[in-house]
Amino acid sequence: MKRLKRKKVNVVGVNGDASVTKEPNVGRKQKLTEIHQALISDPVDIETLKRAAATRGGLLTDEVRRKVWPKLLNINVYNLPHRPGRDVRDNHRDHNQVVLDVRRSMKRFPKGMPASERAVLQEQLVDVILEVLKRNPQLHYYQGYHDVAVSLLLVVGERMAIAMLDTLSNYHLRDFMDPTMDSTKHILNYLMPILEQVDAELYDFMMRAEVGTIFALSWLITWFGHVLSEFKHTLRLYDFFLSSHPLMPIYLAATIVLHREKEVKQTECDMAMVHHLLSRIPQDLPYELLISQARDLFARYPPSLLARRAALQSHKSLSISTFQAFQLSTLHQRPDSVLQRLTKAHGAATSGHGLGAALSRDRGQLWGKGNRMVKMAVWGLSATLGAAMLAVAQTAMEWGPDVLLQLF
Repeated sequence: MKRLKRKKVNVVGVNGDASVTKEPNVGRKQKLTEIHQALISDPVDIETLKRAAATRGGLLTDEVRRKVWPKLLNINVYNLPHRPGRDVRDNHRDHNQVVLDVRRSMKRFPKGMPASERAVLQEQLVDVILEVLKRNPQLHYYQGYHDVAVSLLLVVGERMAIAMLDTLSNYHLRDFMDPTMDSTKHILNYLMPILEQVDAELYDFMMRAEVGTIFALSWLITWFGHVLSEFKHTLRLYDFFLSSHPLMPIYLAATIVLHREKEVKQTECDMAMVHHLLSRIPQDLPYELLISQARDLFARYPPSLLARRAALQSHKSLSISTFQAFQLSTLHQRPDSVLQRLTKAHGAATSGHGLGAALSRDRGQLWGKGNRMVKMAVWGLSATLGAAMLAVAQTAMEWGPDVLLQLF
């Protein structure tokens, strides 16, 4: 059947993001005011907070993130989990793997941090992960989960990180935490249908190259936290993803591929060559532009439109099937001032359990603005692995532990 020629969406041709990352001072002040008003509204104005997190500049500062992120996930800041005891590590099935991954995460911490302070945070990171897994025995740890956890820990502190990671694991990240990779493969399957809708020529090129979607695996399961060298860019994307549908990381992945259309088409139409190019994500991407385009693609081609092409039925994805109920649950939250009064009225001792106590231990405040992350080694199978191995990885569609370890 002859394919109808599709109108190409203009998502390429912008180099750098200097023109879109800085808001005028007036806009910044207005946004901060709107966020403050949304936080003190009763109930909290979640839609305004989502819009602020998704639009240019995101939530602007870590101080604002510590107030807004919990609301986006329907977390009561006056009812945080206690700090994990040492027994959280006893006989845990994932203890050894978590410790190994955390030890390898040294470069995810701010450059110049004293080794002693980093060691403390790494111990907290192990406890945060194991505490969430202990609370949810149905969830299975995956390599890359620690990249999400460390991003939360550095901003909100240990106890709030547990609360946020617990919620994310049961909703946004749920499909990645099954005992098999089937659900993750289904989510990756949305990438090609998006490209097909937007740029048929690019889609055909990638299909001829048989490159598949493995190059985007680390982007998806870590929310890009593993592949970006600057923490400020990771936080900007986390603002966006926390306020969006669970599939939004795939839409952003599509905009990145579309943004690099010329590079891709100029590459030899060979699986290893195209994979090698795409798996190395540029560090100078125009993030605000790409976020805006991802939102536009989501509006034009929602998951329901692409589900058949992605070979995915909604009931197979727990993240997708539970998202509407999760959204509704966030709409009736009380502002923190009301929660504090209610907590005190019930005689609870809030001094040791509230957000203030948690933030007093927030190591993310120990370092000034402007710290840069040391550039991470980019994930993905390189061309040196050979086309044969890539073909096996893509066509077999049976991702066992040995294959996954090669991806990291």
